Amino acid sequence: MEGPADPQERVDAICASLHRLAAFNPASIVCLTGPGEDRETVVEGLRAIGEEAARVGVRVGVEPINRVGGEDWTMISSVSDAVELLDEVDHPALGIQFDSWHVWNTPDVLDDIERYADRFVGVHVADWREPTRGWADRVLPGDGVADLPAILGALDRAGWSGYYDLEIFSDNGAFGNAWPDSLWDVPPEELARRAKKAFAGVWAARIQSPVDRVSPGAV
Repeated sequence: MEGPADPQERVDAICASLHRLAAFNPASIVCLTGPGEDRETVVEGLRAIGEEAARVGVRVGVEPINRVGGEDWTMISSVSDAVELLDEVDHPALGIQFDSWHVWNTPDVLDDIERYADRFVGVHVADWREPTRGWADRVLPGDGVADLPAILGALDRAGWSGYYDLEIFSDNGAFGNAWPDSLWDVPPEELARRAKKAFAGVWAARIQSPVDRVSPGAV
């Protein structure tokens, strides 16, 4: 992502953003780790961000990012990766930003949801086009191959009571790919109606009873 190469300058910029955004009383503010192997720098940076977040009274959600299209953005790509990192950081102002598009195909995602949902500070929802054309090629719930009824069911059972935020990146040229079927070219009011209907359909189909993973089909 564009910005300074020095990690400390990035931490300072994020902390400054916390002050600007705190005035709006957000449910949470999203933060990514960035790529690479320098975990110590990430841990130290997140501790500093956590301290500043606590100072201004906001929560920060560290977001696991899908390796497909997000190779240059992250060193964590699953809920369990995020938990392990945050355990190292050990700051109460930091939680996990859950995103169905990023983690739908990670191992044990349903178990991770039910085990760690109390650490979520936000939930993003989008479906996965197959084959995907990149990170900005998401589709509305029910129009892709992610098992959103199972994911929403797990979130519901785990007691998630916050917002479900539809985050539909669908490039119309803004990020370099003008997809001819970009949802961003749909009139906003029409897209909002379609998105609400799509989410309601997947929500109604959510799996409310856990399935025995050993015996497929058994409840």
